[in-house]
Amino acid sequence: MSGSMAQAFAHNFLGQSPRWYKASILAFLLLNPLLFYTVSPAAAGWCLVIEFIFTLAMALKCYPLMPGGLLLVQAMLLGMATPEALYEELVHNFPVILLLMFMVAGIYFMKELLLFLFSRLLLGVRSKALLGLLFCFLSAFLSAFLDALTVTAVIISAAVGFYSVYHRVASGNDPRQDSAYGDDQQLATLHHDDLEQFRAFLRSLLMHGAVGTALGGVCTLVGEPQNLLIGHEMGWHFAEFFSKVAPVSLPVLAAGLVTCVLLEKLRWFGYGTLLPDNVRRVLANYAAEDDAQRTSRQRAALLVQGLAALILIVGLALHVAEVGLIGLLVIVLITAFTGITDEHRLGNAFKDAMPFTALLVVFFAVVAVIHQQQLFTPLIQWVLALPADQQPGMLFIANGLLSAISDNVFVATIYITEVKQAFVTGQMSREHFETLAIAINTGTNLPSVATPNGQAAFLFLLTSAIAPLVRLSYGRMVWMALPYTVVMGLLGWYAVSYWL
Repeated sequence: MSGSMAQAFAHNFLGQSPRWYKASILAFLLLNPLLFYTVSPAAAGWCLVIEFIFTLAMALKCYPLMPGGLLLVQAMLLGMATPEALYEELVHNFPVILLLMFMVAGIYFMKELLLFLFSRLLLGVRSKALLGLLFCFLSAFLSAFLDALTVTAVIISAAVGFYSVYHRVASGNDPRQDSAYGDDQQLATLHHDDLEQFRAFLRSLLMHGAVGTALGGVCTLVGEPQNLLIGHEMGWHFAEFFSKVAPVSLPVLAAGLVTCVLLEKLRWFGYGTLLPDNVRRVLANYAAEDDAQRTSRQRAALLVQGLAALILIVGLALHVAEVGLIGLLVIVLITAFTGITDEHRLGNAFKDAMPFTALLVVFFAVVAVIHQQQLFTPLIQWVLALPADQQPGMLFIANGLLSAISDNVFVATIYITEVKQAFVTGQMSREHFETLAIAINTGTNLPSVATPNGQAAFLFLLTSAIAPLVRLSYGRMVWMALPYTVVMGLLGWYAVSYWL
């Protein structure tokens, strides 16, 4: 009896995850207290950061919330961070949590409009290089004024729509009826090659879009949360912020767009896959049938969604309220005027966002550990001890490396606070202070595309519903982001070092 119970517990622990994965998590849980008590809390803290990155990298084996949550519960019990510190991180980042709770659900209610618009773009532009460029540029433009997570949610919603339509048709199901599209068992053999090619096609567009959010987000005061923080500390308004960072942001934007076209033309790093003809026919037929069968009620719903999208863009651009509250407004408007009145349909809108919201809380617990154990402090002190002419370039590199493994808002907060303190105490001029602020802003925005945990939009994409469907793993995201990381990182560093 005891043996069967032990087997049951072993089987239940992290469910269907491979045995080697379960053993790895157990090893981590044994290693951390050993390091904490025999070496140092800082050593255990760095080990915890690496372990959490491992759970993100293995997201397709097991959703990171469960193993990452176990590691962070242990860290709290060991005293590596306090519940109060975690709560402070959550309060500080409450706008991001609010955004995930309501904005992603708001985008869900706009999926018919998004599928309508993106299908026209997808079917109307046959050049893959031009299509990739449009996805990257539009994501960059929107992210300069809207939140990157909102833009990413739009792209994900459209991609899920395309994928589900083709998969249901290829499986012999009605594309307009809810059915499982994550299981290929019902798929006819002749459709498998087209599906694999379609997955590669969608992966490339998703990555172009995600990188675009970073290219545009660095440019403006409202593009990323850390931009607003740095702009506030420096006293820069919208136009002044744009002009200050332009010597770095605009060349990098141009280089990023050129990189996008080259990757599609050269078909390197997993890019360049074309939309299969069979898939194009299915999507074109679906669009044509939709147009022919669209009722007056459905057309009215599209108009309501379009009006809500306009209100969303204007509200976000003018910052009339927190992003999450504008998302709630979108939910209220669309549901009230499109006939959605039951709780079940409302609940479906929140299913995609809530797991990631919970995971983000765990991520903020990692940030709390980094903060309380002062894991970044030695690096900050080392950079500020360098000669003044070397500080901007090294600050860019240090911010980039730390942002690739941690929260870029947290990294920017720590660095701008330390640098401002040095300025206040008379250790540097105002001009040098501004140069370092630009280095911090661009350093936390550009090289951090190297890993999914470097940008919230990338992490959202990795853990979204579309990632397992198109086989977008952590490792594949790192590989596909590599050329962008090199171009954006090197050019950004050069611009910070020599053009400011």
